[in-house]
Amino acid sequence: MGKNQNVYDNEIFFEGYKGIREQENNYNKLQEQPAIKSLLPDLKGKRVLDLGCGYGESCSYFIEKGAKKVVGIDISRKMLEVAREENSHENIEYLEKSMDDIDNLTGKFDLIYSSLALHYMEDFKKLLTDINTLLDTDGLFIYSQEHPLTTAHEKGQRWTRDESGMRIHYNLANYMKSGKREVTWFIDGVVKYHRTFSEIINTVNECGFQIEKVLEPLPSKEDIKLIPKMVQDFHKPNFLIIRAGRR
Repeated sequence: MGKNQNVYDNEIFFEGYKGIREQENNYNKLQEQPAIKSLLPDLKGKRVLDLGCGYGESCSYFIEKGAKKVVGIDISRKMLEVAREENSHENIEYLEKSMDDIDNLTGKFDLIYSSLALHYMEDFKKLLTDINTLLDTDGLFIYSQEHPLTTAHEKGQRWTRDESGMRIHYNLANYMKSGKREVTWFIDGVVKYHRTFSEIINTVNECGFQIEKVLEPLPSKEDIKLIPKMVQDFHKPNFLIIRAGRR
């Protein structure tokens, strides 16, 4: 998250977010995490940087998979308190830092990873340039973000429903209008940044990467049994996930 916004230390936001993450089944556990983890390389002996590490769950996962060193950064003090309590390890280092400031990190990494954080960043190009600089020669950059069809939304109803309230199609507007969006999520005024597919892909390539894989995960039949409303995701995916190597 950029240095100008730290909603995760807002008590109302933090408790709301924590409530979602504590649910046995949620979108992250069923859709985003399995998809992004499917793109991970062999982590044995690797150095990993996790941008927007939150509770540190992924940092612990990387250690379990054999990573020799993990650095997790997050701007939220509250998130890092949980990470240090629940996901500490001698080979994990947590830093309270904005992603705007990773250019002052030292050392190289084999993998730079970010889960659902980059859509909060205003200067996408600078961040990607910094990431490329921090990656070792054969390093990988793997990240997820809210899908551009989601971030495009500015105002009004996101869905058109039938008489029974069933969502029948997604209302897309202002997709080609990149830039700042303010949304209500637990609190008003949460700032995100919308970018079109072409802007995302072209910026990744222009910053010295070669895109290897793009995923738009969808729910399985088992997922829909657990969370029936996930059937709506066949109208519009929730996540965009990219794996890219250094060029």
